[in-house]
Amino acid sequence: MQEKRGSAVRNGAQDNTPELKEKVVTINRVAKVVKGGRTFRFSALVVVGDEKGHVGCGMGKAAEIPDAVRKAIEDAKKNMVKVPLAGTTIPHEVIGTFGAGEVLLRPAGPGTGVIAGACARAVIELAGIKDIRTKSLRSNNPRNVVTATIQGLANLKNADDVAALRGKEAKELLS
Repeated sequence: MQEKRGSAVRNGAQDNTPELKEKVVTINRVAKVVKGGRTFRFSALVVVGDEKGHVGCGMGKAAEIPDAVRKAIEDAKKNMVKVPLAGTTIPHEVIGTFGAGEVLLRPAGPGTGVIAGACARAVIELAGIKDIRTKSLRSNNPRNVVTATIQGLANLKNADDVAALRGKEAKELLS
């Protein structure tokens, strides 16, 4: 009897990829009117993160929901960003913008929790942020809110990054 090669190699090898969690934010049914009637397709918006400072979002479209979600997860893994954290919150206040969506992200003290709407909450929790206050300022379109939140998190800088840009040490900036 012949042994499967793929599974034998797979079980012995160690994966370096971090354990990613995914969250489906929204699934939208789209109808296209053709000569024979309507054809339905689905688009899925998914957020992927490791809860350790890496998060991404992706869109997928297909005739079936599971295929759309699978495509969205693949897209989200390609669009990951690193989020600088300051303990359990973010280093400073920032506004993320995408299209008509605008999201205000504010740091919060320990024990505050995640104060955010459903779309922004998915991104923030999968990024690993435990204490934050957010407000969606303009559009409530899930795609715009999710992408604006990720864009805002990507624009965050910690003290070490700012000090390196200015050619100083972090202690000089903080004093």
